[in-house]
Amino acid sequence: MSVKAEHYDVIRKPVITEKATMASEANAVVFEVSIDAKKPQIKEAVEALFGVKVKAVNTSVTKGKVKRFRGQLGRRKDVKKAYVTLEEGNAIDVTTGL
Repeated sequence: MSVKAEHYDVIRKPVITEKATMASEANAVVFEVSIDAKKPQIKEAVEALFGVKVKAVNTSVTKGKVKRFRGQLGRRKDVKKAYVTLEEGNAIDVTTGL
């Protein structure tokens, strides 16, 4: 399989939190993805980049918070996360990097 540059545009970075670590026990990996990425695109990108079989992709969009910086109101960007469930026997080690 060839790795296209657009796969790197779809998947931004792995999410390493307590909740993501708990998801990894259920054979799932969490990635921050581009806000306009669709589930089939995410599945294709993960399979191409990591060489694994994807069982399911669930997504969630976290709306950006309104924060103050030096008295000025600002807004954080919206973030889309993808919970990628892998087939049995497949694994991705997100601590090593790509």
